[in-house]
Amino acid sequence: MEYDLNDLKEKMEKAIEALKKEFMGLRTGRAHINLLDSVRVDLYGQLSPLNQVSTVAVPESRTLSVQVWDKSMVKAVEKGILNADLGLSPVVEGQLIRIHLPELSEERRRDLVKIAAKYSEACRVSIRNIRRDGMDVVKKMEKNHESSKDDAHKFTAEIQKLTDEYIKKIDSLFHHKEQDILTL
Repeated sequence: MEYDLNDLKEKMEKAIEALKKEFMGLRTGRAHINLLDSVRVDLYGQLSPLNQVSTVAVPESRTLSVQVWDKSMVKAVEKGILNADLGLSPVVEGQLIRIHLPELSEERRRDLVKIAAKYSEACRVSIRNIRRDGMDVVKKMEKNHESSKDDAHKFTAEIQKLTDEYIKKIDSLFHHKEQDILTL
């Protein structure tokens, strides 16, 4: 009986991708269109992503512009940006909303590093849960005599090696994000 690690790898890769998206939403002082990914707008009673009602652009390195397609949605978009708790102050100019990113204070930078650490830890927990699920399958296979003790031991070692590899990736991503936040 051969155990397939690809399923676990795929799940772990999805956890890493989710972490990368979370990190993109953290403000580092530079404007980036993904900064507003967490913004939800009240679209006729339904919370919808910002990109369903507008176009986000980066005209300058520290400025975002949000071009709202429907004039009646401008107030809802402004409210959505404020409610997203990103520490941003939108300025409405007709159907265009400008957001200037202020310099980050040292205290805010430390807060952002703490948030990044929290995201990283959540991802580590997710990876460990995937490992646990894989280990459970191996134990069940051994219990049902679908694999030998030696094979089960080998599979367990492979799962642990894969887990360690992904934990290192998380640590590396966190280290890079921390440097990005602190060195602006």
